[in-house]
Amino acid sequence: MTQPTPIRRHQPLLTAALGAAARGWHVFPLRSGTKRPALHGEAACPRTGPCSTGHLKWEDRATTDPDRIRAAWAAGAFNVGLATGPSGMVVVDLDMPKPNSNGDTPCGVTTFKALCERAGQPVPTTYRTRTASGGHHLYFTTPPGARLTNSAGLLGPLIDTRAWGGYVVARGSTVNGRAYEVVDGAPVSSLPSWLLDALTPESHPAPPVRVSTARNGGRVADVALQRETTAVAGAAEGDRNAQLLRSARAVGRFVAWGDLPRHVVEEAFQGAGEAAGLPAAECRATIRSALNWSIRTCRPREAA
Repeated sequence: MTQPTPIRRHQPLLTAALGAAARGWHVFPLRSGTKRPALHGEAACPRTGPCSTGHLKWEDRATTDPDRIRAAWAAGAFNVGLATGPSGMVVVDLDMPKPNSNGDTPCGVTTFKALCERAGQPVPTTYRTRTASGGHHLYFTTPPGARLTNSAGLLGPLIDTRAWGGYVVARGSTVNGRAYEVVDGAPVSSLPSWLLDALTPESHPAPPVRVSTARNGGRVADVALQRETTAVAGAAEGDRNAQLLRSARAVGRFVAWGDLPRHVVEEAFQGAGEAAGLPAAECRATIRSALNWSIRTCRPREAA
């Protein structure tokens, strides 16, 4: 019996990738059956080919070039990742409650409907897919002049968005044996103005961050906290969350050593993160994660 050639085995996913690219959507391969990019990381970068002038991440590697897409999918049955920023899109991700969630927790689709009702707006008609978990992705084009980044829970529980710095799994892909399918093939509509307003942080200069530390906080700790919170407040869009993570980790050792109370550090970074334009919930999650990591991995003062 003749075995199918690799090209035939990969054809459905290749077709899905080419179809997305034909719509102007920038795609890149994800590992078979998963949501993870199938591209080398910076540590393993050969500095050849597309990376000859420096490592390119998945957002830079995403393409609409049919030849590059055929070459990539000839190597494996990769899922299709869609880089939302380069594609000029915002995707609203309406997720399902996690298995350990309260049984009364509404899904993202229900919460989004309620959000639209409160805004006095209909649920937008646009291209929509069903995800592997049973949630929905709503595709929108980014309005001219807008440059949005990802958000987590900003619009409501179990509602995230993907724009610059983010990607979604495209139709035709399969995760955990479940396919991403189109449930509404309507044309992709422009992001409604009321949603754009909700996702656009207020434009204002970052105010100086005043840090109130405890009396037993050493001068080095005080200076470090002031320096790092100022760096967070002035971080550029696209690097704000990463800067918050780095800075909170850098100060975490002083919490572990007893130089700074944890609540003082959390409060200072919360103010700095929100001043930079990050959502409050995102700030809290990042700060908590960073401080927990620092306290857990901190070396004794005498060994630092």
